[in-house]
Amino acid sequence: MFSYCADPSVLDGWWWFSCFLTSATHLDFYRAFGAVIALLLVTAPAALAMGMAGAMMLRSQIRPLAMIGRFYVNIVRGVPDIVFFLFVPIALGQGIEYLLHLVNCPDWDQPVRQGNDFLVCRDAKMPPVDAPAWVRNLYAFAMAILAFALVFGAFVANTLHGAMQAVPHAQIETAESYGMTRKQAFRRIVLPQMWLVALPGLSNIWQILIKATPLLFLLGIQDVVYWARELGAQKTSLYSYPHPDWRMWYFSILLVFYLLLTWASERGFSWLTRRLSHGQATAEGERLRRATA
Repeated sequence: MFSYCADPSVLDGWWWFSCFLTSATHLDFYRAFGAVIALLLVTAPAALAMGMAGAMMLRSQIRPLAMIGRFYVNIVRGVPDIVFFLFVPIALGQGIEYLLHLVNCPDWDQPVRQGNDFLVCRDAKMPPVDAPAWVRNLYAFAMAILAFALVFGAFVANTLHGAMQAVPHAQIETAESYGMTRKQAFRRIVLPQMWLVALPGLSNIWQILIKATPLLFLLGIQDVVYWARELGAQKTSLYSYPHPDWRMWYFSILLVFYLLLTWASERGFSWLTRRLSHGQATAEGERLRRATA
């Protein structure tokens, strides 16, 4: 980073630390924090969309759709998350490679399954064999988003479905008696009210999602936990920057980072609760009405 960092062995004190903390590996460590934030920002709306789809299937009067919704929610909720984080990228990756194998290598005369090995031709590999590092990282990151969205989408679906059921049915019947269709009653009566009921559950799911981000290393992504362990471990004179075991300090940084994320999330959900409570027949809504009266 700096010109005087060419020979770290002649540096000491803050000069040594300025080079140590701006080394290439530390820059990867800093970028890993951005990867965690990006994962949360992309996964949250994806999981919310999948959860809404799952909740609508659970609510559907079409029996096959309702069965699919129940199957999705119960299977994901009943299986440890770590199993899905490992299964989804492997199964989806092999499925993509198999389809590419059928298209790109029609003359292949060997079985794809050979014992425990899954073998496809070179042109079917995903990501491609000669792909640059950023493509491989993007592919792994996309698989991580899909795995997280599938897992947390099931919990969101169960929460949203419960919130929909909590809206008084008499209100829906009243809306339909005034000539609204079932879809109109859902859009104008159920949908606006269910978010306030679902918000505490969604807040909990968001906090669990934050705590689950260190599982990125299972998908081959060098996340903040990976770099904290690697950079903090004892380094001998064989390395450019030898130091004792500093893992406690690196993991303390992660502790502060996740606590700040939790604090900011709580503030955000508190603001959202106040926003959604305006005009609602709830204790918070009544308090806000009196405050503005």
